[in-house]
Amino acid sequence: MGSVTGAVLKTLLLLSTPNWNRVLAGNSYNCDDPLVSTLSQASFSSSSELSSSHGPGFARLNRRDGAGGWSPLVSNKYQWLQIDLGERMEITAVATQGGYGSSNWVTSYLLMFSDSGRNWKQYRQEDSIWGFVGNANADSVVYYRLQPSIKARFLRFIPLEWNPKGRIGMRIEVFGCAYRSEVVDLDGKSCLLYRFDQKSLSPIKDVISLKFKTMQSDGILLHREGQNGDHITLELRRGKLFLLINSGDAKPPSARAPVRLTLGSLLDDQHWHSVLIQRLGTQVNFTVDGHRRRFRAQGKFSSLHLDYEISFGGIPAPGKPVSFPHKHFHGCLENLFYDGVDIIDLAKRQDPQMIVMGNVSFSCSQPQSVPVTFLSPRSYLALPGSFGEDEISATFQFRTWNKAGLLLFTELQLVSGGLLLFLNDGKLKLHLYHPGKLPSDITAGVGLNDGQWHSVSLSAKRNYLSVVVDGQVASASPSQGPEQIYSGGIFYFGGCPDSSFGSKCKSPLGGFQGCMRLISIRHEVVDLISLQPGALGNFSDLQIDSCGITDRCLPNYCEHGGECSQSWDTFHCNCANTGYRGATCHNSIYEQSCEAYKHKGNTSGFYYIDADGSGPLEPFLLYCNMTETAWTIIQHNGSDVTRVRNTNPENPYIGFFEYVASMEQLQATINRAEHCEQELTYYCKKSRLVSKEDGAPLSWWVGRTNETQTYWGGSLPDPQKCTCGLEGNCVDSQYYCNCDADRNEWTNDTGFLSYKEHLPVTRIVITDTGRPHSEAAYKLGPLLCRGDKLFWNSASFNTEASYLHFPTFHGELSADVSFFFKTTASSGVFLENLGITDFIRIELRSPAVVTFSFDVGNGPFEISVQSPTHFSDNQWHHVRVERNMKEASVRVDQLSSKTQPAPADGHVLLQLNSQLFVEISAYFGSGSSVIYNFQENYSLSKNSSSHAASFHGDTRLSRETIKFSFRTTRTPSLLLYLSSFYKEYLSVILAKNGSLQIRYKLNRYQEPDVVNFDFKNMADGQLHHVKINREEAVVFVEIDESMRRQVHLASGTELSAVRSLVLGRIIEHSDVDQETALAGAQGFLGCLSAVQVSHVAPLKAALQPSRPAPITVSGHVTESSCVAQAGTDATSRERTHSFADHSGTRDDREPLTKTIKSDSAVIGGLIAVVIFILLCIAAIAVRIYQQKRLYKRNEAKRSENVDNAEAVLKSELNIQNPVNENQKEYFF
Repeated sequence: MGSVTGAVLKTLLLLSTPNWNRVLAGNSYNCDDPLVSTLSQASFSSSSELSSSHGPGFARLNRRDGAGGWSPLVSNKYQWLQIDLGERMEITAVATQGGYGSSNWVTSYLLMFSDSGRNWKQYRQEDSIWGFVGNANADSVVYYRLQPSIKARFLRFIPLEWNPKGRIGMRIEVFGCAYRSEVVDLDGKSCLLYRFDQKSLSPIKDVISLKFKTMQSDGILLHREGQNGDHITLELRRGKLFLLINSGDAKPPSARAPVRLTLGSLLDDQHWHSVLIQRLGTQVNFTVDGHRRRFRAQGKFSSLHLDYEISFGGIPAPGKPVSFPHKHFHGCLENLFYDGVDIIDLAKRQDPQMIVMGNVSFSCSQPQSVPVTFLSPRSYLALPGSFGEDEISATFQFRTWNKAGLLLFTELQLVSGGLLLFLNDGKLKLHLYHPGKLPSDITAGVGLNDGQWHSVSLSAKRNYLSVVVDGQVASASPSQGPEQIYSGGIFYFGGCPDSSFGSKCKSPLGGFQGCMRLISIRHEVVDLISLQPGALGNFSDLQIDSCGITDRCLPNYCEHGGECSQSWDTFHCNCANTGYRGATCHNSIYEQSCEAYKHKGNTSGFYYIDADGSGPLEPFLLYCNMTETAWTIIQHNGSDVTRVRNTNPENPYIGFFEYVASMEQLQATINRAEHCEQELTYYCKKSRLVSKEDGAPLSWWVGRTNETQTYWGGSLPDPQKCTCGLEGNCVDSQYYCNCDADRNEWTNDTGFLSYKEHLPVTRIVITDTGRPHSEAAYKLGPLLCRGDKLFWNSASFNTEASYLHFPTFHGELSADVSFFFKTTASSGVFLENLGITDFIRIELRSPAVVTFSFDVGNGPFEISVQSPTHFSDNQWHHVRVERNMKEASVRVDQLSSKTQPAPADGHVLLQLNSQLFVEISAYFGSGSSVIYNFQENYSLSKNSSSHAASFHGDTRLSRETIKFSFRTTRTPSLLLYLSSFYKEYLSVILAKNGSLQIRYKLNRYQEPDVVNFDFKNMADGQLHHVKINREEAVVFVEIDESMRRQVHLASGTELSAVRSLVLGRIIEHSDVDQETALAGAQGFLGCLSAVQVSHVAPLKAALQPSRPAPITVSGHVTESSCVAQAGTDATSRERTHSFADHSGTRDDREPLTKTIKSDSAVIGGLIAVVIFILLCIAAIAVRIYQQKRLYKRNEAKRSENVDNAEAVLKSELNIQNPVNENQKEYFF
């Protein structure tokens, strides 16, 4: 896989990564004890069991009791395996196996946890990873480290997928340690009041930490206030936490007061949530469930003046008025600490500093409410009612993000009518219809898709129809009510079953996605737990005893102020009035410089400039003067001549300059520019710049570095000099500035300041206008910048082995890459960056296809743009690639953009650790090798290694993509060898006759399939390119972009238990065929380039290690360009850089230790050699003198050629049609 050949790659890279601060829960202490192996049989339970020997008690890891594991009676997605740890524990890792010696194993599963065995919560990582990849066979162990860890008593494993040739089978282990906590239960009327020493009044510092859980959406968690309006309040409102801090002059908050800081969402789910508040003066850090925000509190004081008491759970306010309306907290608090003091422990011990108000208990009650989750539009819950009743009534609560969906349908008996209750545009609608009569409709509520719990009660009987939403009654008039009604017997909640079931259920707006609880039919509460064994009703695609709603707008992935809204499956960003566009408001609609506007063909005028592209800086308005050079003109408020009198060092004049942009925006603009300047004129009449007595400055200016500058317009940054001093034409030759002559007549020092690091001028200070007839004036021109050094930046790749490397590409949440390229090559890689499993790659896949490949942990994805004409036409083409939380996209020139939506749930963080590359190659000496061990990628990192295992038993390849280039003259040779633990392998070799052979052995009991290319001897010292793509049994091979072949393998479809990838000599003993063994013993002598096996790049891991990698290098392996030079031996003409061997020896060669002393011919030869060397030295000295003179002449030409090359580049780009995409950020 070569890079773009004969190309000039003009590459522009945007790195924009919103900083989401995370706090990963985890222990620094040892917390990885096995917890399951010691449990009794009674601690295991399950949804069902296949037989008594397949019961849940046999599900211990590595045990063979019973049938060797748990298997349910029926394999479907409603089965579960549950363990009771006896008490709340901290759980740091889980491990799974299949059923012993069987074909029963689970390939993916969910992990749920609970304190009580009810109201389960789904474990998630990165806020979005919801599923675990399971096993690929019965006996290998798959471990997962849980970050953050779980604190729970009960765990439930829910199989999602399993071996299609078997059934569900599991053995498990859980690792962790004991979890200790102090808990208090508050009933909504009680609270704790802590009074501390009066010496702690008006503290500068506060640290408060706690955990809470509740089913109520509102309540005060803590409150502390003072006499003058100062206060700190942590309040739960509508399931979100509000931190209110008022300092000094701010008014006390009220219900309508603006919120200071908000974090969290859906916190009324009866699960534990952690809170940390850190205050130092008015600077506050606020963290909820790992999401952190920082802010500075309002007020002019550095500390809060607060009373010496703080309340938790409410505001008791004895003897003084309550500052704002509030509601007490109803729920549990855990591990409550205030400045290191254990508040709950003090309350339990009845410490005199604690006042317990109301009824509290020191154990957490578990309210029994069974929610159900409707996971998809196909979900439904069918519950039996009574037939022929003259009244229909039902109540329930629901929460959702979707605007529309069916909530309830029930059929009417005797007539083919029905009663529908559904959401439409966030409003509730009750619709009663029956043939021959006008339908009855009621609309109630608004904005009911806000994620909050809403209560619904409906009633229909003769001449009466009503619905109550959150206590608000809406009813139809008696004339619109039904004349008579008879219930049909079945109530369908959330959706309708498939029509093949014979139901008359109707769902005009689709199914409901969300949660329901507290369902009652005819005033009788439905026991939803009894749904699980199928004893009550029927259902599909439900999650019982759990509400799986998540807030996809927390954190808010909409950038630059974009407004986030959401549905059940995804979120949307409204980018209106932000100046940005795209799925996450990532891309600026404005160019980054006047140079970029000029390249698009724009004329002079005012333009918005976004200097950092998709970075955090906002765009700002400036003027672009499109002359032969595009000049950026940034104005300020001091462009007129300003006169100054009556100043002295004790009473200086200070003139401030305010620009139309912030200092950060100005700095970004200046940094991009090739040149910036600002004209500064100092008019003087008996006003000096420098004191004659001691040389101290009397006037100076300050730039953006906030440093005093004493050089003036036109001068270099030399202290106390002006233009006339450099040119030698000052009015008084003994001074370096005209004004220092101190004449009683007007003169000036004028010129352009052009040292970019000091620009722009932010203020000027004048102190010498206090003497008689002394006066000064100044004028500062606008900031002028030209050029864009990031836009006009290019690199030429003249060989297929050329490459550049850069620091790791940091684009965890969102990032984009854009560049120009032109080439005559038909394929090649533009850039690539790798992580352990994650990667990104942009390549020219074929002459007319540009492909963006990436993996963020959910498996590899590819997006391709195909052109009706070839990109290899030696013309400039523009590529722009973006990947964010919503989608990935690629666009080339003006062709339609191609997108790949991100999965609704799964990995979202792009985690890379290597350098950003464009190709790499290596020279292999005799006997050398590079071994990439796949199993080391997957071992569990644990504090104790006793439980660690690898994933090698589960690494099965049913497809792979292999690309590499090579050059050698030796046969036989091993080019590449991919091995497995099951004696299966893939080898690519050169046979004795120089033919290329690809050998697949995908079944240990069969001979390998051989694909032979014998059309030429490929050990000819030329660079050859090989591409291999396998999809199960179908293999497509391409050699040198000309020879192509497709074959079908007979040996199998999967390479099981992948072990390692070998380049060069096979060192360890391997059970392979004779031809592969012969080539493996010989190894490889020559150059290998751009080796890629799926997402693994072994040469890059070996030659440019950025972190420890599962790689072993033996022998002489050096970084090389793989360039063949005519007339030289193919194995000895490598241009190498530098490389320190990581394993094995650097060089196999030994130094010469003995010399022959007795041969006089040798002595004579040595004398001749010495004389010859002396003559050569003399000749070289003469040559050096001649070359030195020639170098001085050529040096000037070289500089001129660089300028000419840049001019040609600009000319070529400007001749072509302007590209309307943003050419962004910085080039490499």
